[in-house]
Amino acid sequence: MIKTMVVILGLLMITFNAYAKEDIANKIKQQSKELEKKEEIIKKETVRLQSLKKEVEEDIVKYTELLKQIEKSLKQAEAKGNKRLKHVAKAYEAMQPDDAAARLSGLDDKTAVQILLKMSSKKAGLIIGNMKTTKATTLTKQIAKLKK
Repeated sequence: MIKTMVVILGLLMITFNAYAKEDIANKIKQQSKELEKKEEIIKKETVRLQSLKKEVEEDIVKYTELLKQIEKSLKQAEAKGNKRLKHVAKAYEAMQPDDAAARLSGLDDKTAVQILLKMSSKKAGLIIGNMKTTKATTLTKQIAKLKK
C-alpha cells in the first residue's frame, strides 16, 4: 500500500509538474506577445515623435527667417524715419532761431527732442535759447535723459 501511495504521489507530482510547466510556458508566451505589442507601440510612437521633431525644426528655420525679414524691415523703416527727421531738422536749422523755437514749442515734446537731436548743437542751442523757459527746461531734461 505504501508503494502504491508513493507511485500515486509520484504520478501526481509528474502531472502537477507537467501542468506547472505548461502554465509557465503559456505565461511566457502571453508576456512575449504583450512585449511585442508594446515594442510595436514604441516603434510607432518613435516614428511619430521623429516626425514632430522634424516639423518643429522646420518651423524654427521658417520663423528664424521670418524674424530676420522683420528685423530688416524695421531697420529700413527706421532708416527712412531718420532720413525724414534729418530733413525736418535741416529745415528748422535754416529758420531764424526765434521762428524755429516758436514752431518747435508747438510740437509734442518727443518730436521736438528728436528734431533737436538731429541738429547741430550750436543751432539747437540757439533755438532752445529762444523758447519759453519751461518748455526749454522740459526739452533739455528729456535730451539729457536720452544721452545717458
